[in-house]
Amino acid sequence: MSKAFISYMSENSRRTSIDQLNSRLADIIELTLAVKQAHWNIKGSSFIGIHELLDAVADRLRDNADTIAERCVLLGGQARGTLQSVSEDSALEAYPVEAQNQAVHVEALTERFMAVGKRLRESIDAAAEAGDEDTADLFTEVSRIIDKDAWFIGSHNEHGHDA
Repeated sequence: MSKAFISYMSENSRRTSIDQLNSRLADIIELTLAVKQAHWNIKGSSFIGIHELLDAVADRLRDNADTIAERCVLLGGQARGTLQSVSEDSALEAYPVEAQNQAVHVEALTERFMAVGKRLRESIDAAAEAGDEDTADLFTEVSRIIDKDAWFIGSHNEHGHDA
């Protein structure tokens, strides 16, 4: 491990948090790529609204990825944000890259946002159990943003039912 810029945490606790941070970093990067895939290819009655929303969502995701990666390095870890690392570490299902229909994209994105939200809450618990309240707090902050964006995207479901 690299030099850590904290002095209050055991090696085991730091490793636990670094592992959680890298797992969530992979999810966030993959989710960002899914959002951009939808942004570029979505077709439907709400095209421009969703197209513009997805750009803002991607910006928030990139900011969150940066915060997660920086926390990982601060703890003495190595942020794993390459395509190969993300492919190995992300737990998200493959995105339907051939999709164009608005409803398909809205459902696919909403499902993935909710899955990432669930994993973030698991990471909140893992970091807290490891004694790293700051990382738990970071995951809490990110989970609020993810949940809100799930709502923003999911509300475009034209059928009025859960995705």
